Amino acid sequence: MTQELALADIKVSLDKEGYLENLDDWSPEVATALAAREQIALTNEHWEVIHLLRNFYDEHNLSPMMRILVKQMKENYGLTKGSSLYLMQLFPEYPALKASKIAGLPRSTNCP
Repeated sequence: MTQELALADIKVSLDKEGYLENLDDWSPEVATALAAREQIALTNEHWEVIHLLRNFYDEHNLSPMMRILVKQMKENYGLTKGSSLYLMQLFPEYPALKASKIAGLPRSTNCP
């Protein structure tokens, strides 16, 4: 079942889990709307994770599972931000899945 995300002048198609059907539809405005659906108000810290995920996807053509996301955060932003606890505070419950969704990436095949 396809869902739709309506912004001021565009409509974006989502799959049944709320991920973008067309990755090219992503924009910062779309990310903000997707985050709002998850009841997350994006801060600079959220954007660090989103940009890291998008860069990782561009390089590896996959959305990282949690363990890899934590490792990437640690390498790029240090020990404080490179922890699952930090990511859980930003993206509650399933950080890798929620962050990937907001970043406009496909669902990780390695996450439950």
